[in-house]
Amino acid sequence: MLNSLKKILLSAFIFISCLNAQQNSEPSTTCKGCHPTIYNEFYDSSHRKASIYNNQIHKASWDAQNANGEKSYTCAKCHTPSDSELISQLNNSQKIVKPKENLAQNHDAISCIYCHSIESIKKEDKHNINILSKKDKVLFAANEKNRNAKEVSFKEEKSLYGLFKKKTGSPFHKIDYSNKDYYNGNTCMGCHATLRHNDTELFNITDANKKEDLETNCITCHMPKVKGTTTTIKKTKEHRFHGFAGARFKQELLSKYVKIKFQSSKKFFNISIKNEASHEMFIHPLRTAALQIEILRGDTIIKLDQVKFEKIIDQNTKPYTYKGNMIKANENRIIKYDFELQEKDGVSVILGYYLVNPNKLKDLKLEDDKESTQFHILKKKFFTK
Repeated sequence: MLNSLKKILLSAFIFISCLNAQQNSEPSTTCKGCHPTIYNEFYDSSHRKASIYNNQIHKASWDAQNANGEKSYTCAKCHTPSDSELISQLNNSQKIVKPKENLAQNHDAISCIYCHSIESIKKEDKHNINILSKKDKVLFAANEKNRNAKEVSFKEEKSLYGLFKKKTGSPFHKIDYSNKDYYNGNTCMGCHATLRHNDTELFNITDANKKEDLETNCITCHMPKVKGTTTTIKKTKEHRFHGFAGARFKQELLSKYVKIKFQSSKKFFNISIKNEASHEMFIHPLRTAALQIEILRGDTIIKLDQVKFEKIIDQNTKPYTYKGNMIKANENRIIKYDFELQEKDGVSVILGYYLVNPNKLKDLKLEDDKESTQFHILKKKFFTK
C-alpha cells in the first residue's frame, strides 16, 4: 500500500513538473494570435535570435571559448533557456552537452513565455539565476493602473443592453500584475548581470549596473511605449516595445539618451558626449564606440582620427576586471581636438559603434563578417564655427 502511494505521488510530481516545463517552453507562436504586433517585434529581436544558429558573434565567441570541444554549452541559461531538452541535459548529464539545431534554437531561443514566467531573481556571486513560476498558466506582466492585481482571469462585462463590452484579462492564461520586478527592470538581471570571470578575456558577461528606479530603467529605455495595441482582445493606443532596442536592433530608440555638444576656441575645439543612461554607453565587452569627425571646408573634407571608447579586461586580477575608456553612466566626456577651425567651417560629428572590437576580429575569425566589421551610426550632429 505504501509503495503504491509512493508511486502515485512520484507520478503526480513528474506530471506537475512536466506541466511547468511545458508552460515555460511553450512556443511564442502560441502568443501570436492575441499579440501579433508584439510577436512581430519579438521575432526581429536579439532575444529571439540569441542562439548560435542566429547570432554569428555569439557563435564565434563560443567556438573560440570551446576551441578544444571539451566544454558543455553553459551559455544556454541565458542564450537558449527555452530549449527545455538542452536545459534538462545540462542539469542531469555528466557528459559534454552541445546545442542541437531545433525549433527552439532557430525560432524561440528566449521565448515570450519564458520571460513572462520569471518570478524572481536569485543573486549569486558568479551569475544570477532566474526563478520561474510553478503556477500553471499564470504569467507576469506590467500594468501601471493595476499594480496590485494577482491572477487576473478573463472577464467580459456588458452594459446598455449589450451594446458596450468591457474585457479584462486573457481567456488563455491568468495575469499577475503585482510583481515589482516587471516595473523596475529587475526581471532582466537574471541574465544581464556580471559573471565575474570566464576562462578567457573575451567572454565575460556584462553588467547593466541597474538602479532600482521606477522612472528610468531597463524597461523604460529598452522597451519604450510605442504606438499599437497590446492585444487583439482589448484595444490599447500603445504598448511596450518587444523588439528590445539595442546595438543590433532599433538603436535609434536609444539615441535620445546621448547628448552631443560643440564648443570652439581659437586653436582647438571640444566635442562633449553626455551619456544619460544608468549604465556604460555599451555594456557588452566586445562593443566599441567611436567618434568620427569630418571638417567641411568649402569643397574639401578633412577627416580627423577616429576616437574609440572600449573595454579592456585585466587578466592580472581575480576576478578579471574591466578597464578601458568606455563612457560611464551619466558621464559627460569631453574630447579635445587640437585643430584650428576657420570661419564657415562645418563640423560633422558622428557617434557610432562596432559590434565587435576591431582588435578582436582576428581572434574570433570574424574579419570577413559584414555585421561584425560594420560601423553603425548611433547619432549625428552638424555644427558650424
